[in-house]
Formats: sequence, C-alpha cells, structure tokens
Amino acid sequence: MRLLLTISLLFWLAPAAAESVRLLIQSSPLAGSQYYAVGEQWSQMRVGDRLDLVREPDNRHDRNAIRVEWRGHQLGYVPRRENRMLAAAMDQGERLVARIAKLREDANPWQRVEFEVFVEL
Repeated sequence: MRLLLTISLLFWLAPAAAESVRLLIQSSPLAGSQYYAVGEQWSQMRVGDRLDLVREPDNRHDRNAIRVEWRGHQLGYVPRRENRMLAAAMDQGERLVARIAKLREDANPWQRVEFEVFVEL
C-alpha cells in the first residue's frame, strides 16, 4: 500500500512538462570493480553520474549478467545475487536507468562504488 501511495504521489508531484518519472528499484555495490576501469576513472567519477546497464545474456559465467559502464568504460557488474530481477526487466524491454549513488575510498572493492537503478515510468 505504501509503495502504491508513493508511486501515486510521484505522478501527482511530477511537473506537467516532465517526460518521465523514475522509481528507485535497487541499490547495489558494484561487483568486480577491481578488474575493470574504476581505478583508472576514479578521479573523474562523481555521485549522480549516469551509468549504462548492458545485458550480457551470453555471458558464460552468468546468464543474467549485466555490465555496468560509465562513459563507455566498463566498471564492473550488477552483483550476481541481485541481477535476476533486473535482467528479466531488461529482457522485457523495461527502461532502466542507473546512477552512481556513493563513492568511498576503501580498500574493499565492494565498498568503493554503490549505484542505484531506477525504472522510468
């Protein structure tokens, strides 16, 4: 009930000129960032930056794999334990958008980048 009320309020509060409404559906740590471009791009990345989610249905390690990119650079993946619902939504044509939610200087790569995923309504 609370989620339905929140969605209703989002539509009601959205300006008439707005082209879409975004609903937060997931917040996750970035998986595998130690193997990709996070280190090289760290100084340029900012909270709020747009991320691209790219489905990899033929990924030999995980058929639900979703690559996370920033400005054309692969940063890592949506964690395997959290990607099934997003993969299904993307496969059904849902419009998902993502952004950097938190950046932390941390030795643990799972703590360095957190991102949020929204569905556009």
